[in-house]
Amino acid sequence: MFHATLLCLAVLAAPAPADKPAVNVKDPVCGMAVSAKSQSVAVGGQGYRVCNKHCGEALQKDPDKFLDKDGSVKAEKKK
Repeated sequence: MFHATLLCLAVLAAPAPADKPAVNVKDPVCGMAVSAKSQSVAVGGQGYRVCNKHCGEALQKDPDKFLDKDGSVKAEKKK
């Protein structure tokens, strides 16, 4: 019984897979350059590359701060 509970918690804690792959070239949170090898996180079914886990957590916590309504990365629009 205990093992089943742990398994359920692990499944619930796992990040949801992205329906659309990440294509951004800048971290949405800090604006740092990212590549295809960078870690990615899913927000609303869209994948986003991030430079580290802290930026990924910040993006998932408050996506409206870093993404436009259409899902594009605000940091990529700044010049």
